[in-house]
Amino acid sequence: MEECIFCAIASGSQKADIVHSDEGCVAFRDIHPKAPVHILIVPKQHIASVADTSDANTELLGHLVRRAADIAAQQGIAQSGYKLVFNVGRGGGQVIDHVHLHILGGWNNGDAMLAV
Repeated sequence: MEECIFCAIASGSQKADIVHSDEGCVAFRDIHPKAPVHILIVPKQHIASVADTSDANTELLGHLVRRAADIAAQQGIAQSGYKLVFNVGRGGGQVIDHVHLHILGGWNNGDAMLAV
C-alpha cells in the first residue's frame, strides 16, 4: 500500500511549507488554498477520518483544535476571525483519507461567507 501523503509530510519524507510541528501533529500551508490563510493540521498518527475516531482520540482531537488557535494567532488572524473545518467522507468533501483540520482566515469584509 502506498504511504498516505499526510503521513509522508508528518514523517518528513515529503516536503511541505510547515508552520508548526510537535509530538502529536504537524501543520502546513494548503497547496490549493481556499482563503488568504489556509493551513492544514494533521495528527502524526494515521486516522483515516473523524468518523473513524473513538473516545481514545478525544485528547488528540482537542490537541488539534488548541494548536489551531495558537496557529491562528501566529498567522495574525485570531483577532479578525477564522474558520476551523473537518471534512468527513467524500460526501463531506474529504479528499485525503487522513484526519485533517483546516484553518481558514484572512478575508476582508464578508468574503468568509463565500468560503468552504
